[in-house]
Amino acid sequence: MAGHRIFAFPFARIYPEYVKKVERKGHSVEELHTVLTWLTGYDEAGLALTLEDERTLEEFFAQAPAMNPHTDLITGVICGMRVEEIEDPLMQQIRWMDKLVDEVARGKKMTSILREPAA
Repeated sequence: MAGHRIFAFPFARIYPEYVKKVERKGHSVEELHTVLTWLTGYDEAGLALTLEDERTLEEFFAQAPAMNPHTDLITGVICGMRVEEIEDPLMQQIRWMDKLVDEVARGKKMTSILREPAA
């Protein structure tokens, strides 16, 4: 079975859209990087490399240093789909990332976005 077209889409082409989205809503690239790092385990240098080498979304997630063990706590609707009900693992990872970026853009508290207990 062939994968979705989005799987072959370069992360480097989606990233600027994420930056525009969070900045348009008054949030920072640092906040964006915080959620991307939390989700994938990439550090700043690793994220920079993913942008330089034009890896696909499939490669981006396959090469992620350490997917967060608490991704099962990411719930809600993105693009009309409940993220916790998406059956394809790669599509679910992509939608988790979309969901986290949306939460940053909406101004949700970082402790809530990162599924951490409030202090």
